Amino acid sequence: MGIAPGLVLLVGGGVVLAVALAPVIGGMLGERQAEERWARILTTPFADHQGEQPGSDLFRPVDGLDFKLTVPRLGYSEVVREGVALDVLARGPGHYPRTAWPGQPGDVGVAAHNVYWLRFAELSPGDEIVLEARYGLFRYRVTGYTVVTPGETWVLDASPGRHLTLTTCWPLWAGQFANRRLAIFAHQEVPQGRTLR
Repeated sequence: MGIAPGLVLLVGGGVVLAVALAPVIGGMLGERQAEERWARILTTPFADHQGEQPGSDLFRPVDGLDFKLTVPRLGYSEVVREGVALDVLARGPGHYPRTAWPGQPGDVGVAAHNVYWLRFAELSPGDEIVLEARYGLFRYRVTGYTVVTPGETWVLDASPGRHLTLTTCWPLWAGQFANRRLAIFAHQEVPQGRTLR
């Protein structure tokens, strides 16, 4: 009789662990597929992107993918999908749909679950973040960060200039039990003579 309760606890613990790790494992598998699709998107002529013609609206997803986010100092690089719904964020970072696109005036907003951005607390002012879109490469420099409540959406408000805001649950180590948000702010470095409208 003593074995049965122990077995139930062991199996139950295994189920809880599997449920907790499913998004991470699924996200890792999904990211490999996203990386492969992103590479194909970058090497495919514009006319082959779902009827897209040169000069068409480049500020939209292709095959659900928007752009690639790279943080050189952390060795981090992932493809960003469109949207911030739970099913999108379960696979990696997502772009807030009502925010700007890389290189555009305003604020590019990107969110991810804290399990994907555990090292992002190491970012410091001056660190580089690179966004690779189909239409160019855009470099941003971290300017600061803040911790807010989930309802404090001002962190994504558009402001003059070209900005990037990364958001994730805080504290990073708390997983799904995190009850605050970390917002990391960055400003785009605009090469002289190159801007997007």
